[in-house]
Order: sequence, then C-alpha cells, then structure tokens
Amino acid sequence: MTEFLPLILPLVWAAILALAVFLYVLLGGYDLGLGVLFPFAPSHKDRDAMMASVAPFWDGNETWLVLGGGGLLAAFPLAYAVMLPALYLPIILMLIGLILRGVAFEFRFKSSRYRYLWDFAFAGGSILAALMQGLVIGAFVQGFIVANNQYAGGPFDWLTPFSVVTAIALVAGYVLLSAGWLIMKGDEDLRKWAYGVARFALIAVAAFILIFSLWTPLLHPAIAARWFTPGNMVMLSPVPLITAASIAGIWWSLDKRHRYTPFLLSIVIFMLCYTGLAVSLFPYIIPPDITIWEAAAAPDSQLFMLYGTIPILPIILGYTAYSYYVFWQAPEHNAYH
Repeated sequence: MTEFLPLILPLVWAAILALAVFLYVLLGGYDLGLGVLFPFAPSHKDRDAMMASVAPFWDGNETWLVLGGGGLLAAFPLAYAVMLPALYLPIILMLIGLILRGVAFEFRFKSSRYRYLWDFAFAGGSILAALMQGLVIGAFVQGFIVANNQYAGGPFDWLTPFSVVTAIALVAGYVLLSAGWLIMKGDEDLRKWAYGVARFALIAVAAFILIFSLWTPLLHPAIAARWFTPGNMVMLSPVPLITAASIAGIWWSLDKRHRYTPFLLSIVIFMLCYTGLAVSLFPYIIPPDITIWEAAAAPDSQLFMLYGTIPILPIILGYTAYSYYVFWQAPEHNAYH
C-alpha cells in the first residue's frame, strides 16, 4: 500500500484544495457580488437589507480561502513558491479589498455620520477583491514561465487581455449569484429589483461562457485536443449541454418569478464551469508544465497533514451548514444594531 502513497496522496490533496477553492468562489462569490451591486441598490433601506442578509455568513465564508492558501503551501510547496511571486500584486490588492469590506461590516451599522464612507469601503473592497480574483484565475489558466522550479516571468505577466476578460466575467458571475441570493432573501421590492439584475447578469455570463469556450482552447493545444478529439467530445458533451440547459432554466425561472431556482441553477453553472476548468488543466497545478505529483510535498508530510485534515474538514462543513440553517430568515432580522 505504501508504494502507492506518492501517487494517491497528491490526488487526495488536489481534491481537498479543489473543494476549498470552489466553496470559497461559491460562498464568497455571492457576498462579493452583493458588494458590487451595493451602490446600485434602490434605497438605503435596501442596502441595509443586503448587508444584513450576509452579515452572519461572510466571515465563515473566508475560511475556505484560508484553507485553500494554507493547504497549497503545505501540500504543494513548489506550486506555492511559483504562484506567489507571479501573483504578488493581485493577491495583495485582493487582501486589501477583503480587509476594507470586512471593516465595513463591523462599522457600517454603528456609524450614522460617516456611513457613506463605509458604504464606499464595502462596495470598493468587494469590487477590488472580485476583480483581483478574476485576474488570478485568468493568469493561472494562461500558465506561468518557470525555470529551475522558480518563477521566471515578469511582475506584470498576470495582466493580459485574457486575465482582464476573466476578471470581468467572474464579477458578472458573482453578480448573478448575489441576485439569486437577494431573490431568496429579500422583501418584495428588493426581489423585484433583483429579478431585473439577474436577467442582465445572466446574459453577460452566457456570453462570457461562450467566449471562454472558444478562447481557452487557443491558449494551450493540449486543452483543444482534450475537448475536441471525437471521443472526448462525446464523453464531455454533458458539461456544455447541462450548462446551456441551466442558463435556459434560469431565464425561465426569472420569467416565472421563482424564488429559489435562480440561485440553485446559478450554483450549477458555477459547478459546471469549474468542472470544465478542471478537465482542461488536470493534472497540471502550474500550467502548462508542472503536475500535481511534481509539485507535491513528501508523502510523509502529506500523510501527516491529512491526519489533521480528515476530522477538521467535516467540522468546517458542518459548522457552515449549521450557520446557514440557524440564520436562514429574512435579512431584516439579521441586521447588526
């Protein structure tokens, strides 16, 4: 059994990190999307309700970001050593954005004279963090220049047309998620506004999915070969087909004024896009050259960390689920005063 550990453990850790990143993008995404929408809310009362709807959850959502970053350092130190120098600036700006919105959560409901400043901090921090996350994802998909297991590119290699479009696309996806969240949690007036926002966001998301379906295979020949060889096209066809069906389902549910379907189908779209990204890049953790096995820590180190992760991960999942269960009520009841 031990001879298979160097093969199995990197796969296990890759799955754990993939789960952490996806849950952060999903759970952190809808509350970042609320910040993007914050300046455009119909009234001050609606802004209060928007912030109150995520106040019990936002700090718990950040847990997955910590797990993803810490797990990458511990399980795949080579990948961490390459990606961090390549992405110093967008990561620092993302953290500044998260700090701004975190402080705004704590002070906005306690301030009346300077509330407009905390509104600006919440919206500006959310937009900055969302854009930087999109730039990081775009740069990751493009790949990094590596020489002698070290980053060999420039400080601004992450800033390209592809990464900029990725950033805008991620913001559109976050807005779609947050509009679905408001449809579930808002009062009648706020829901009416959110239905309109969701419709525009859905059009943008559908357009970006089409753009990246054509653009991403052009970045790496291996991605094009994986998706467009005849056998793979049949095997992987459920991903684009279900994505198209989910987009149509959201549009229909918005017309019918369904309360839960838009958010749930938005989650499905994020899952399918994430699956498509995994299919395109696996097994590379540093595209286009370094695999998860080449970047992995020693098997003994990965196994030691796994002993601690196995009990902790269900606890985090359970706490997250329980917090949503406890605070699943109208946003006005969750407001900080």
